[in-house]
Amino acid sequence: MTTNPATLVLAGTPIGDITDAPPRLARELAEADVIAAEDTRRLRRLTQALGVTPRGRVVSYFEGNESARTPELVEALVGGARVLLVTDAGMPSVSDPGYRLVAAAVERDIRVTAVPGPSAVLTALALSGLPVDRFCFEGFLPRKAGERLSRLRDVAEERRTLVYFEAPHRLDDTLAAMAEVFGAERRAAVCRELTKTYEEVRRGGLGELAEWAAEGVRGEITVVVEGAPERGPEELDAGELVRRVQAREAAGERRKEAIAAVAVEAGIAKRVVFDAVVAAKHNT
Repeated sequence: MTTNPATLVLAGTPIGDITDAPPRLARELAEADVIAAEDTRRLRRLTQALGVTPRGRVVSYFEGNESARTPELVEALVGGARVLLVTDAGMPSVSDPGYRLVAAAVERDIRVTAVPGPSAVLTALALSGLPVDRFCFEGFLPRKAGERLSRLRDVAEERRTLVYFEAPHRLDDTLAAMAEVFGAERRAAVCRELTKTYEEVRRGGLGELAEWAAEGVRGEITVVVEGAPERGPEELDAGELVRRVQAREAAGERRKEAIAAVAVEAGIAKRVVFDAVVAAKHNT
């Protein structure tokens, strides 16, 4: 049972419109003993906009110092402090700093709670026009093209709606890779500058969206992609499966990736394609 009165508070902050700040946020900012902020300058602008003067100590807590700063914040918690964690926008820990601190606090049996706030993930999902009953959040894709394709192939058969974050200067490459792996006609929505003055939600097929993004896009980006359609297995014999894998290998794909891609195309388990390839190798 937790006996230490200290508390770690994860506070959601506006993703654009400052008036979206949850009512509790101002009180927590005013009363916290320590405020750990991803960007102390943005925190200052936030407190000024909310008319709040923090009484507690303000420290930076971002990707570059997260590992080193976490023990210091845990010690403050152990000593009975109320520590408030805020990131630049949205909820801490969701593709932002916070996970390490939460895990460390839980390990020390310290209470962790949250001030719920705006979420780019849920906002984009709601606005996308795509199914929202089941979804999964994939965060940022790898920057390198090969790693990005591999990650996308891992979820090519995912039936749930997919949600991604992406940098504007990589959006066209990401959408083109999605069109290649998921299919150019797979429906998607690019949500830009959510809740801000120039908010835009662009909907269409992945191929169409990739062409649009090639012209250049600015702002904070969230991409929502329709899940894989349900389909019966394609009637292909083992020889055809092997030929398709070989064709992909000849085009430069690694065998593992080629097998996964052919399985997706045929609507069958990867093991079936793998077994066909192994049997063909033994028969040559």
